[in-house]
Amino acid sequence: MKDNVKRTAFLMLLPLLTQALFAQEQPEDSAVFTSSGKLTLQVVTLPAAKLIFTEQLTFPLLQGESPLTEDNNIALALTAEISPISLNGLAEVIWTPAAFLLFSTGGRIGSGWNLNLFGSNIYGIGLNRAGIAGNSEHSGSAFDGFLWKVQTGVTVQFDSAALSPGEWHHVVVRSYHEINYRGYSRAKDGESWYYEDDDGENCNGFNYFGNLLVGYEMPLFIDLAALLVEADLYLYDTPGRERWGDDKIRWTLSGAFGFSFGKQIDLMLAVQFRTRSNYQESNWQELYYRNRSIDASKPLRFEFYRIAAILTYSF
Repeated sequence: MKDNVKRTAFLMLLPLLTQALFAQEQPEDSAVFTSSGKLTLQVVTLPAAKLIFTEQLTFPLLQGESPLTEDNNIALALTAEISPISLNGLAEVIWTPAAFLLFSTGGRIGSGWNLNLFGSNIYGIGLNRAGIAGNSEHSGSAFDGFLWKVQTGVTVQFDSAALSPGEWHHVVVRSYHEINYRGYSRAKDGESWYYEDDDGENCNGFNYFGNLLVGYEMPLFIDLAALLVEADLYLYDTPGRERWGDDKIRWTLSGAFGFSFGKQIDLMLAVQFRTRSNYQESNWQELYYRNRSIDASKPLRFEFYRIAAILTYSF
């Protein structure tokens, strides 16, 4: 697949940016390996931003003569991330045995700190506990523990230009499915925790993440229009979780456009919507999430999430 197709992987990383490691430079010959780097700035309308540096080494492996195998390789990607409330290091190995198939495995380790911005608390790390009044109470301080994750996944991708070559024939489909284990070193079994100012509903345990991207690539300044659907599900079992909706899939829907500024600079803009739980309590926002009761007649609602921009410089 051509390089523009591979850049669509950046869109798959709006909640989880480590998938940007799939965007790779293909070797031009049978050299031992090729090296490429990317510097990415992610900005969203929520009070969050992230700067990401990735260095990738790509090694030819089991390459063949057919279009399906001529670019087969294995790649090692090392990434450093920094945001106003967190610092992370990531490593991932991606094996491409065919043009339409990728296998990956990797992990992340990091930590964070907390901010008070204009009177609002932003939690980069810490436990989420129930207070005496039934509300949420944060417990944590800067670098008080490690946040970590290991994952394995598979990507299936298709470009219609493989069947009907042409600059205007690039309808791309890409789907990624991952099983991961996430943890916070301070958390005991069943304790919930915050990570990078999320809802604080995480627990140490296994999770599923998957997505489907359908897009159209064009040989223009606006080189991609795409729709992305993401699914996230906790696989661990917390007693009574169905009462507050912990057992349900969380969906995110994104519409995105990609812009190309020459060979080295790309910009992705996305508008995102997501599902949220509907609760019976009128003061549900004040309560610790496990003290809420989901509305069985209408358990989910759909709401605007954020606008995101991802600017990438490749070298």
